Amino acid sequence: MGTFSWPVEIQGLEGGPALQIEAMADTGASYTMLPSDVLRELGITATRQGVFELADNRMVEMGMADIWATVDGESTTTIVLFGDEGTPPLLGAYTLEGLLLAVDPVNERLVPTHGILY
Repeated sequence: MGTFSWPVEIQGLEGGPALQIEAMADTGASYTMLPSDVLRELGITATRQGVFELADNRMVEMGMADIWATVDGESTTTIVLFGDEGTPPLLGAYTLEGLLLAVDPVNERLVPTHGILY
């Protein structure tokens, strides 16, 4: 399976400027992550801290905030992590599930799906 990027629009909960970015669809990541400098430019500030495990098993503390994310015309509130400056944007599982989207890795696209309640 390969990875692919998809356009996502990010905006603070109170409105303000929005930014369309290309983010790598990553169902292995719990949350969406953007470079902290990009989030600050949009006026988004961390409201809490969380501890996260990286692929190399290191544990890191990162800032978190609630934002609006829009993909293919559908919007949801979601959690974003404040990554290091220059880090590649990730579109994580929590955001994808909130938008009822699934990853089609063969065709490198996001597709509508249904929620599960059992």
